Amino acid sequence: MFINCVAYEGGKKLADIPPGEIHSYVCQPECFVWVALFEPTREELDAMHKEFDLPDLAVEDALHGHQRPKIEEYSDTLFAVLHIVEMVGDELNVGEVDVFVGRNYILSVRSRTQRGFLGVRARSEREPELLSYGAGYVLYAITDAVVDRYFPVLDALEVELEKIETLIFAGQNSRAIIESLYGLKQKLMTLKHATSPLLEAIGKLYGGRVPYQCSRLQEYFRDIYDHLVRLNQSIESLREMVTTAITVNLSLLTIQESEVTKRLASYAALVAVPTLIAGVYGMNFKNIPELEWAYGYPLAVGIMVSIDLYLFYRFRKSKWF
Repeated sequence: MFINCVAYEGGKKLADIPPGEIHSYVCQPECFVWVALFEPTREELDAMHKEFDLPDLAVEDALHGHQRPKIEEYSDTLFAVLHIVEMVGDELNVGEVDVFVGRNYILSVRSRTQRGFLGVRARSEREPELLSYGAGYVLYAITDAVVDRYFPVLDALEVELEKIETLIFAGQNSRAIIESLYGLKQKLMTLKHATSPLLEAIGKLYGGRVPYQCSRLQEYFRDIYDHLVRLNQSIESLREMVTTAITVNLSLLTIQESEVTKRLASYAALVAVPTLIAGVYGMNFKNIPELEWAYGYPLAVGIMVSIDLYLFYRFRKSKWF
């Protein structure tokens, strides 16, 4: 569906125009048209394909989606694929926005996410001196908005890790904790798959041979690159912390099992001594010392209790109980 279709000239909005009038504005040197689509049908995308003479391969990518983040050049068209990552409850939702940038137009195709870029359009219209750079500045504004949305997601994942760490040292269910840690690791990998490929892609827009659409905006794209570097470093640090948390949780589990083993060994020792003494005096031999002595039974019981009390004291002192 069409979200909006707006014509601009000299950094100022001219009018909201119907799709059928796009050609009359695109042909004007100082004008550019900004079209936003949300999960368009093939017919709608084909109409834009003909209107802007878009590259066939890029249109197929936009139609089917699920592309790796990238920025490609097709003759006089720049094609960018960006992943939109957002928290929905406790889960990550990964959407996509495909952006076509030409000399006098920019077309964004958004899918699998409800949050759009109306705020980006409003911000751009409040800065006519920057919007006067044309479609290249709109590409920067959209990319900057997408990258900025990664930071709250990363903050939420950091909070989730802190909660899990609290459960680790509170002695909660180890299986559930390990499942939560691996789930968190998968979310971090999803976020990394969205940010890491953009490092190389954005690097093409400010260093070396820059596409003409972005020729006056290198410093802006370099700022996005710096944000991506910081994001990727934070993601790597958080992944290392998750790995450490898994190791700590397994170590605590091993220690807990060792404590249980020591306690069981202590109980076994306390039972073994009386069993040994009772077993000796329970043998079917006639000539056993003190067998017919009046104080033999109390003495045997006393020895059992004394030895067990001594063992209990030593185990207690060694913190085996």
